[in-house]
Amino acid sequence: MTWWKGVLAAVLVLMVGAIAVAGLKDKPPPAVEVQVGAAKKSGITRTVTGAGKVQAATTVKISSSLSGDLLELNVKAGDAVTRGQVLGRIDRRRFEAAVKQAQAAFSAARSDVKATQVSVDRAVAELQRVSALVEKGLASKAEVEKITADRDSAVAQVASYNDRANQAGARLDEASSDLAKTTLYSPIEGTVIELSREVGERVRGSDFSEDVVMTIAALATMEVKIEVSEHEVVHLKVGQKSEVKVDALENQTFEGTVVEIAQKALIRNPGSEAETTSFPVTVALTARPPGVLPGMSSEVKIIAESRDAALVVPVQAVTVRPEKMLNDRPQQIEGKKLEVPKGRTEAFTKVVFVVDGENKAHVRRVRTGISSDTDVEVLDGLKEGEKVVEGPYRTLAKELKDGDRIEEVKPGQGKGGGFGKGKG
Repeated sequence: MTWWKGVLAAVLVLMVGAIAVAGLKDKPPPAVEVQVGAAKKSGITRTVTGAGKVQAATTVKISSSLSGDLLELNVKAGDAVTRGQVLGRIDRRRFEAAVKQAQAAFSAARSDVKATQVSVDRAVAELQRVSALVEKGLASKAEVEKITADRDSAVAQVASYNDRANQAGARLDEASSDLAKTTLYSPIEGTVIELSREVGERVRGSDFSEDVVMTIAALATMEVKIEVSEHEVVHLKVGQKSEVKVDALENQTFEGTVVEIAQKALIRNPGSEAETTSFPVTVALTARPPGVLPGMSSEVKIIAESRDAALVVPVQAVTVRPEKMLNDRPQQIEGKKLEVPKGRTEAFTKVVFVVDGENKAHVRRVRTGISSDTDVEVLDGLKEGEKVVEGPYRTLAKELKDGDRIEEVKPGQGKGGGFGKGKG
């Protein structure tokens, strides 16, 4: 009866050994949980966004180059004004006196010219008379020379008095111009948006600094000025359409057009790690939105470029890998070889991970075009309908390797959740 116990013990030993051997064998790595999307044909639009303040396309500061007391203001903030309308007046008495003085000096100079011209005319007549007598032998040449000298002197005096009269006339024009400047006119049709002075205050005019009395803006034409980075401004040109949202007017979008792109960059913190380079871009609103006032915050979205039927993938599906880790063998794409640039010097290359029929992810080099907020255009490297890994961000950006077995899960599922999408 003891023999069967020995057999049983041997069988048990063999079973334990088999289990141990099986446990020592390499197990396949677990599948990587990922989100999967597909390459598809779709419309795509590249947009450039920026924030800025709404402002009038034309804003004029009304000031005076004269100093004087402000005696009259005919408008108040918010009033609509027309071109040429009288806005206010500065005390003109001093300038009226200057005009009278200049007028008197000019009149005196003109009188001197007329009086001297009489002497010239008399000398010319006397010279003709004496010259006739000389021909008859009744006068000497000395008399002719004396009268000629008198005539030339009178002509010179006339020229001198004419110059003085011109100077006096110029002073009169200047005094008259100053007198006219005591009345403030509107140079444009618009709205008074700010009054900086009150009646009775003294306006201190100067050619070197302005003393603003009021500000007028043409509110019928509004615009927004934003700053665009150097990497985005290359995609912009005058005439592109845009969408403008004003923070104070929720759920409303207004049409605009790019009217100006600065040709000089704004460089902040030059020479430091925080250095930034941007370009001011002006977008004009097609029409003034009701209730919009200068200074309101707004967001601008410029439509830079569009494709009607592009091959696109979710923007987070495109990531990068070191160039040295990629296999540069040519790939057949829709009957056309994917050309790999020679002498590539960039450290990283854009790639996607394509899912095959065995649920394995394979890295593939791609060439991209324009991108929107959600999608990116793929110019080379993919076919329509091919499945690509699109998340989670950390897995796609750093952990996933060529040939890894994957398991498709929905966003929010999987071990520990955390399947939020991010740009690769």
